[in-house]
Amino acid sequence: MENLTTNEDMLTKAIEKQTIKLPSDTFLFAAMGAAALSLTLKCMGNDKNATFIGQWVAPILILGIYNKLVKQEKSK
Repeated sequence: MENLTTNEDMLTKAIEKQTIKLPSDTFLFAAMGAAALSLTLKCMGNDKNATFIGQWVAPILILGIYNKLVKQEKSK
């Protein structure tokens, strides 16, 4: 069980190392882009794709929050 925790910690640190490199604004702009694309598709009558793209907004914003938290934790 201890080995599993070590592997998880290594994976988490590797992900956080890459996440820190991205500016926090990246996630906000990506979410806004997804919302705009979804609205455009909806206006064009492509409801299925509009719904699919629209569902990306919340997870992208959550990733942005994760990014911000990791950066704050690393700065302590």
